[in-house]
Formats: sequence, C-alpha cells, structure tokens
Amino acid sequence: MNETLLQVKHLQTNFYTENGVVKAVNDVSFAIREGETVCIVGESGCGKSITALSLMQLIPENGKVEGGEINFSGKNLLDLSKKDIRRLRGNEIGMIFQEPMTSLNPVFTIGEQMIEPIQEHLLLSKKDAYKKAMELITMLGIPNAEKIVNLYPHELSGGMLQRIMIAIALSCNPKLIIADEPTTALDVTIQAQILDLLRDIKKEFNTSMLLITHDLGVVAEMADYVVVMYAGKVVEEGPVLELFKNPQHPYTKGLLKAKPVIGERKDRLYTIAGQVPNLVDLHEACYFADRCEHAMDICRMKQPVLTEIAKGQKAACWLYEDGENR
Repeated sequence: MNETLLQVKHLQTNFYTENGVVKAVNDVSFAIREGETVCIVGESGCGKSITALSLMQLIPENGKVEGGEINFSGKNLLDLSKKDIRRLRGNEIGMIFQEPMTSLNPVFTIGEQMIEPIQEHLLLSKKDAYKKAMELITMLGIPNAEKIVNLYPHELSGGMLQRIMIAIALSCNPKLIIADEPTTALDVTIQAQILDLLRDIKKEFNTSMLLITHDLGVVAEMADYVVVMYAGKVVEEGPVLELFKNPQHPYTKGLLKAKPVIGERKDRLYTIAGQVPNLVDLHEACYFADRCEHAMDICRMKQPVLTEIAKGQKAACWLYEDGENR
C-alpha cells in the first residue's frame, strides 16, 4: 500500500461577514496516498473549493483557517511561514484553477506566465525556462509551441487555456496536483480530452491528485476514493466503486438519484427537496435533517459522527448508530 502523502485533520475555515461567521469548512478530515486520486464532490456552496484553497493558503482576506492540521510530506503546512508556503506552491503542490480565462494574467504572454514558476523553483535561466515551457506545451498536445508562448490568454480557446494551466501546474514535477473543477465551461469533447490528459499525467508521473467537482460522471471516471461534502462537512467517504454501488448517506443517495441516465426516460428528474442551510446559522443538529426523507428526532438534536459502516466506507448519519442500519 502506498504511503500517505497528504493528511488533513479537523480543518476549520471560517469567513467573517457582516451577517456573521460563515463556517465554510467545518471539521473536515481526509487523506491522499501517493499516486491516488481523491475526488471531493458536492453541490455548489458545500465547501469543496474553499477546502482546496485552504490547503494552498489562498483563501480571501476575510477568511481564516481557524484550526486543524494539513500534514504534507511530514510537515504541517499551517506551521510554515509565508515564504515557505510560497516555495511549496507550484513546486511540490501544483494547482489547476476553476476558470483558466480569469486565472491567467491578461497583460502577460503565455510564455512569461509559464516561465515564472520554472525560474522561481527550478532556478533555470530564462532561455532554459522558455525551452521547458515549450516542451510542456508540446507534451500537452498543443501545436506550434514557439507561437503559443508569445500569445496572450485572450488569443487562446478555453480548452487550450486549460491545457496551459495544466502545463503550469506540472512544470516543477509536483507530488500533488489540486484540480478545482478542471472541466467547467468546456464542451463535452474538450472535457474528455482534459480528463484523458490528467489520467495520463497520473499514470506517467505517479502524481497524487485532489479533484474538486460536482460532476458525478467525472468522479466515476477519475476517482480512486471519494469524499462527499455537505454544508462544510464530510458526510460520506469511501472507495469509488463501493460508494457508487452502495451509497450509505441519504445525501449521497440523493445525488446519485438526481443524475440523468442515458436510456431512462422520466417525466421529471429526481431532486433533493429543500435548500442548503445558512452556514452562518448552524445548530448542533444534522445539517441535512430538514431535507432528509429518513430524519428522526435525534437528527434535529445532535450532530452525527463520521463512522465506518462497511468495506472502508464511512458515513455521518444516525441511521447507522453503532455501525448498523437501523
């Protein structure tokens, strides 16, 4: 079994707003082994992206990591100085951001933005850094690398920009790549190409990957292990095949039922009733209780604990008190 590369323990990230404290990431724990792809899945606003940004310490100014540990390669990232974190970003941990069009600086060429982390971390000359940048562009299937490095972001398509983002993330051979919704706003054909690229990268370099997505099709195709989040908390986790075959938490079951299936004709797609709770006004109860078909009195009184149910699967649900389905 591969060794654990990243261990997140009881991560707590809050945002301070005029309306109160938003508990965006609320006691989240998970691990990633070497060469493993872990997907964090859930609907918009559940805390997926903030979890990723917390790992990189890139959360907005009104946010703060209040507690927990982020152990990466034997060191707690929350104990590192800003200088050490800057040295780690792009070097040992690469990140592919959600929107390539807004993540790249519009006033610098593709080449200028690619060589910055290469020069910063690999200490190469400008000439050698440009050479490596063109090799990466070619490796990712973009023709005319000599021309591409001199273009500006607005001169490339969304699919090509996403490949450039992947090239930047790969440029220093990181141990871990964090991909935040890497196929958002891309057409289906380009999505498939990007996923194929990520799969090839993982296989060739044995790179660990944290993939953030709301697309269950992407999860089924890419994940080794799945972490399901709801309202800032982990409600279920487990190996991908077990989670799809035998989901335990009512929220996970609802997500899978809501996914359209080719060949099945329905008058109306399944939807999970109700709304995500206000993260400012959270009580000591199961956050999913008001939307759950199986809610009991205890669900509205006390928060369930993430408990191992079967075959490595864990769920935070009162239906499984003492590890047995009630």
